[in-house]
Amino acid sequence: MTLYQQYLELNMDTSWIGLEKSEAPGNFCPPAGARIIGWECEGIHYCFIESCGEMVFAVNPDSCTDKVVYPLARSFSDFLSLVLAGKSTTPLEQIIWMDKEQFNRFLLEHSQIEPAQTKVLQMIQTQLHLSPHPAPYEYVRNLQAEFDYSRIRLKDEYYDLTGFERP
Repeated sequence: MTLYQQYLELNMDTSWIGLEKSEAPGNFCPPAGARIIGWECEGIHYCFIESCGEMVFAVNPDSCTDKVVYPLARSFSDFLSLVLAGKSTTPLEQIIWMDKEQFNRFLLEHSQIEPAQTKVLQMIQTQLHLSPHPAPYEYVRNLQAEFDYSRIRLKDEYYDLTGFERP
């Protein structure tokens, strides 16, 4: 059984950490070959992409960069360790446009979390035997810097929806 399957079997309300398990809210198209693992809010979601193995990606239609799909972790295990460090998916998906000072300030400003969120994070840590990543910002930035973005293929619907020219 994979770690992702073990995670699903915990049957937690992961909406507290930005990984809502529901029908797709919003209308933004995931990349081709995507398997969605959770939603943060309308449009922003997280997925595996078939051609990229266990790598976890963020999909953000309102990204502050020229990338709407970008990697966050090399594996689901790394992804959950990063979530433990950030206390949710939110700071992770924003690393692509933040410098380290902005990231640290964001973590500090959002350090108070709800008891239900704490419970989910503790379950992930104890039941899946994971620890918070020691350097989330550096890990994600390095991965994004070395990733070959040509591996991501957006669906035709993306171009129809946004009006961007197809490559």
